[in-house]
Amino acid sequence: MSRIARPLVTTLSTLALAAAGLAVTTGTAHAQSCSQSYLPLPDPSCQPGDLNPDVTQDTIDSTICVSGWTATVRPSSSYTTALKKKQIVEYGYTDTSTSDYEEDHFVPLELGGNPTSEQNLWPEPRYDTGGYTSSDKDTVENKLKKAVCAGTVSLSDAQNAVETDWTTALSSLGLS
Repeated sequence: MSRIARPLVTTLSTLALAAAGLAVTTGTAHAQSCSQSYLPLPDPSCQPGDLNPDVTQDTIDSTICVSGWTATVRPSSSYTTALKKKQIVEYGYTDTSTSDYEEDHFVPLELGGNPTSEQNLWPEPRYDTGGYTSSDKDTVENKLKKAVCAGTVSLSDAQNAVETDWTTALSSLGLS
């Protein structure tokens, strides 16, 4: 068996760590940082959003439009709390109290967001960030779900509006 050259091993190891969301600096692996500059939105390079493939326009009457459906797909608090702790560090928040953040689905479960994908979960501050709080986003999510279930907005339009900017989603779709 031939030996693999050390520079090749180092390069392959660095690529594997990068694929896992880690960076190599001075010989140790560190989590890549996510920027707070997008608040009240998540950093799109860290959380671009991710969809649940089981939720489509054709399945909304048996998924998101069924009362209580989101409880059937919501991840456990042990999963989201562990992820929240990791992501609070990745975002570089100086306030590290987990109670000050909601591990939020960027594309909400109510609109077919992926329940467990790290691409769709992020530590959203509960406090005011640029004039918005996590409860403001919850209000937008509820109005969008009602519009989708009433047939006044398509599922994909609602999802795209949230991914573009949840703070303008209602107005961009002609809702208030």
